[in-house]
Amino acid sequence: MKVIDMRCRPAFLHDFFGASPGTQAYEAARWLNRRVGSRDDQHFVNSLTQQGFLDEVANAGLSHAVVVGRHTPGQHLPNDTIHQIVYGHERLLGIAGVDPALQGEQAAVAEVERAIKQLGLAGIDIEPGFGVPARQPDDAVYYPIYETCAALGVPVFLMSGPTTPDPRFNDPAGVARVAADFPHLPIVCYHGYWPRVAEIVGIAFRHENVLVVPDMYQFLPGSQLYIEAANGFMADQLLFGSSYPFRPIGQSIDDLHGLGLRPHVLDKVLYGNAARLFGL
Repeated sequence: MKVIDMRCRPAFLHDFFGASPGTQAYEAARWLNRRVGSRDDQHFVNSLTQQGFLDEVANAGLSHAVVVGRHTPGQHLPNDTIHQIVYGHERLLGIAGVDPALQGEQAAVAEVERAIKQLGLAGIDIEPGFGVPARQPDDAVYYPIYETCAALGVPVFLMSGPTTPDPRFNDPAGVARVAADFPHLPIVCYHGYWPRVAEIVGIAFRHENVLVVPDMYQFLPGSQLYIEAANGFMADQLLFGSSYPFRPIGQSIDDLHGLGLRPHVLDKVLYGNAARLFGL
């Protein structure tokens, strides 16, 4: 069975991902692995080099791994770095990160265009709840990014979840407004807005351009509703992500098989929906 991992980054990318053994950040990466059910909380040391990461992707049997950039006040994973990681490797796809509140509208829009047209990255990530100040995804500051992505024909990725500094901003309500304003723009929700599962599932029911990637939270309490929805109306809107290096890729694939997805839906979640999103 083919598999596309929608959220998969090497440990060497940043201390936050476990790049520096013996540090507090490294121990935090181990802690998060344990919290989301990893059986080996140091598995990510295998990706402390580029070749090690490529080996992890290959050994897990992935067709593609999606390496996600980030641009927030607290963490910047430059788009050129994402490009360097994925360039020349057919299994790897890159997502650029922008923050128009930090960069300014013109600079952020220009960076979107550069990332897609020049760097060959496959989509744009924004993280409203991690901004300073924190924002909702329907904040006007992000609309030029949505407009540009819609014009370029690439998806937007929204990252939220329980690690949002202020949990009031882990609220999917604003996604509904964006989805309505840009009905042809794929909007991919990383972390699936867990634990607000029923709310994002309800928004996905209304808006077929909303796609959900619960990634590591798929395996935590309350997440069975994603599975129930995918076995019904949401079969084309749920996608797999391991959140590597915070969860092992192979274990996450195996665990997903045990959650009760119908066979034809499992194939869509693991591969078909992501392949359609990226035109593979």
